[in-house]
Amino acid sequence: MRWIQKELTLRPRPRGVHLITEEVLDQLPEVREFSVGLMHLFLRHTSASLALNENTDPDVRGDLEAFLSRLVPDGSPYFRHRIEGPDDMPAHIKAVLIGPGIWIPIRNGRPHLGTWQGIYLCEHRHRAGARSVTATLFGATHREV
Repeated sequence: MRWIQKELTLRPRPRGVHLITEEVLDQLPEVREFSVGLMHLFLRHTSASLALNENTDPDVRGDLEAFLSRLVPDGSPYFRHRIEGPDDMPAHIKAVLIGPGIWIPIRNGRPHLGTWQGIYLCEHRHRAGARSVTATLFGATHREV
């Protein structure tokens, strides 16, 4: 059994739901070493989140962002936490609703995602910087099976 833990950096993105599967895998060539295992991705921020969903039609990502923005609108008068602007507290709420991490099985050197599944960065701030992800891989390598 083998463990690997690595820090990934995601390029800055504007508010929205972004497909990042290839960006993640480009930084994790070690996945190819595993015949079976688990990959955990943990986003180290409080105003963005990670999710799995539709990887083909960009309308899904746009609709998710529109729903989240309507569910938790910027600048609501009942928010007290406004230190970093009107999108700050809504970003924290959205991050709690979606969550900071995802688990993905590894099979034959690839994430074992469904046909239409991809990894999303849900960026909840209008102008965020690069995002850090801790990737943890655990499992049996091809040599061990």
